[in-house]
Amino acid sequence: MFETIFASFLLGKIKHYKIKYLFINWSFYPFLLTQCVLIFFQVNAFLGNYYYVKYASIIKTSVMLSFIFPMFVFNLYKPALIGSGSIVIGTLMNNFVIAQNSGKMPVFPSLSYLTGYVKPNTFAVVNDLHILGSASTHFNFLTDYIDVGYSILSPGDLFIHFFSFIMIFYTIRAVNLYFNNNAFKIIEG
Repeated sequence: MFETIFASFLLGKIKHYKIKYLFINWSFYPFLLTQCVLIFFQVNAFLGNYYYVKYASIIKTSVMLSFIFPMFVFNLYKPALIGSGSIVIGTLMNNFVIAQNSGKMPVFPSLSYLTGYVKPNTFAVVNDLHILGSASTHFNFLTDYIDVGYSILSPGDLFIHFFSFIMIFYTIRAVNLYFNNNAFKIIEG
């Protein structure tokens, strides 16, 4: 998720928006809270503690739901609708590849072996949806192979992350418009 946040901040800076306004408004804090929990989960995985993996789906849902606040506060319905469409596409892609591989999501780690995020016995210890990919894997191009060192993503995951990207960017845009409009009211008043 770090890449998603970084990319949306970068686009905001390119568009000359002030990122600091994002942290002044309360509606962004539920998202930040879910990110702190996600970081806690990631650190535990790096340390070999996979106890929290079973809660991954809950935290993923919480991240998506955390955008309800800026959506309602700043009327970000159109970006939320577009982002929701990308979630549907990403979910369909992931479900398709899972269905083609006996109900499991094949994973092809590379950089994660070097960082220590994935160890040779990880898939034996963590008995969840993911399995180590092999030559018998179907539809490799839809599996988890985009390795960023602390997470391994599928193309479907990228579509799902696009929701967060678009919501963060449009929240940055909205808070900038809000603060710029209110600054003029203060100056005029």
